Amino acid sequence: MKQLEYPYDSDFILRKKKAIRRELLAREGIRYIEKKIAILGGSTTSDIKLILELFLLNYGIKAEFYESEYNKYYEDAVFGNPELDEFKPDLVFVHTTTRNIARFPQVTDSAEQIDTLLEETMARFEQIWSALEQRYKCTVIQNNFEQPFYRLLGNSDFTNIHGRLNFINRLNEGFCSYAQAHQNFFINDINYVSAVYGIKKWADPGDWYRYKYALSVSAIPDFAFNLAHIIKAVYGRNKKAFALDMDNTLWGGIVGDDGPENIKVGHEDAESELFTEFQQYIKAHKDLGILLTVASKNDEENALAGLARPDSTLKQDDFILIKANWENKDRNISNIAQELNIGADSFVFVDDNPVERALVETQIPGISVPEVGAPETYIDVIDSNGFFEVTGISEEDLKRGGMYKANMERAKASATFDNYDDYLKSLEMKAEIKPFSPVYMARIAELTNKSNQFNLTTKRCSQAEIESFASDPSYITLYGRLEDKFGDNGVVAVTFGHEEDGVFHIDLWLMSCRVLKRGMEFAMMDELISEAKSRNITKIKGYYYPTAKNKMVSDFYALQGFTKINETEDGSTEWLLDLAEPHKSGNIAIKVN
Repeated sequence: MKQLEYPYDSDFILRKKKAIRRELLAREGIRYIEKKIAILGGSTTSDIKLILELFLLNYGIKAEFYESEYNKYYEDAVFGNPELDEFKPDLVFVHTTTRNIARFPQVTDSAEQIDTLLEETMARFEQIWSALEQRYKCTVIQNNFEQPFYRLLGNSDFTNIHGRLNFINRLNEGFCSYAQAHQNFFINDINYVSAVYGIKKWADPGDWYRYKYALSVSAIPDFAFNLAHIIKAVYGRNKKAFALDMDNTLWGGIVGDDGPENIKVGHEDAESELFTEFQQYIKAHKDLGILLTVASKNDEENALAGLARPDSTLKQDDFILIKANWENKDRNISNIAQELNIGADSFVFVDDNPVERALVETQIPGISVPEVGAPETYIDVIDSNGFFEVTGISEEDLKRGGMYKANMERAKASATFDNYDDYLKSLEMKAEIKPFSPVYMARIAELTNKSNQFNLTTKRCSQAEIESFASDPSYITLYGRLEDKFGDNGVVAVTFGHEEDGVFHIDLWLMSCRVLKRGMEFAMMDELISEAKSRNITKIKGYYYPTAKNKMVSDFYALQGFTKINETEDGSTEWLLDLAEPHKSGNIAIKVN
């Protein structure tokens, strides 16, 4: 919904929140991720909850909320609450602000007293976080602290140990260190958001004393939007790729008309420097594992000549695919998505032309098309929308571009074989299939939230949930890592489930689209059956829940030798494998472990 994308009208969202909610819930064809979110507030949170819900619905996340009583965040977290225990949150958000700092340094305090005060304040929050982790084993999001809206010591408030600003900065450093050491703990950076908004407008004393809102009511949409970025990233709703126009987007001017020597890029003038900064911003995403592609109406020769300029930051090799032709851009993006084997809705399309933006947005459901205006707004609009919110940088992220390029090489190689089995054997594939390991927990959680085509049960999990399954003796957990002569694909397959009365129930089975039709599913099933038999399990029960994206695996269990035992009107099916019967493996080309 465009009204919930940056730049949005905060007043409109606040006024029309109920109507917006109705419109979001009335959308057809949306399969929501359903999550339970507990808000433990150090100030009033009712409108924060309502506006956060809108942004999450827009991301395809339907949240059920628990709200602590006013300023009972510490008690609920540390001492527990029967209602919260029964709620069983998937995620806890601790909404504290500078207003919740119990005591600031006094001018008469010694350095030792201030250090003690800092330690006591940090210890109180660490007690909260530790208690939440132990009790609920879920993801925790915590605000850091915004700057004070007045400075008793003037500019020295920053440098003097007695200053509130100095104290807040030291606390924020402590929060940062804790987040770096705990994978399921994230900071909602209101220090930044409030600075962008304007701290004196953010900290409206009137709204505090009238309603006990620690931030002004008008700032709530900005606050909730930023918080929603983290939640949608945790649950796999980030985008994966850029589809970029070129003329007047990556550079100023039209390369076909002006010639590559006359387009605006580099450092010769203000306009050129502006486009160079934008190119630098885009290229930095490549290092985060974001795929860069081009969808441009252009002659390919001219397009490549623009990238070949010595002062162009972006080069041809930075892009995994370039479609520079005279096809409609929606068709080019769809073709790029098909070649990369990812959804077209995984793209962010950036184009200066509003007509092209409207066409792509109309033709490709779910694609993000930011309303960029003048070139100097490009970075602000894209960055503020949080399309690629980072919750961690893994080895998989850093290698992602190379992995997709290797997949394209595999596709080329397959065309040289008449027999597909011979092609698979030629890949020299080796798999590591083992129980969940701490080193891969983040990647496993990422896969559960990103994989759509080969996700049979549509289950989505946070890293905290994955870790809890791994530690539960009633569960079998397996990850699959695959490499071949073209390179390492990383962790590409995940399954887990639980035993009940001698029957093993598959709660989740998924694979990355990067390795479809390579036989990894058969190798994984072989290992699952072996582990089940070692536990004296007699039957395995599998489930398939249809979505718009996973129809290709509707016959997965039949191919694995299961028998269908139930089917509902919506196409959901249940399958059974009797382990007393001989099992024939479908794996012909992968060497395991």
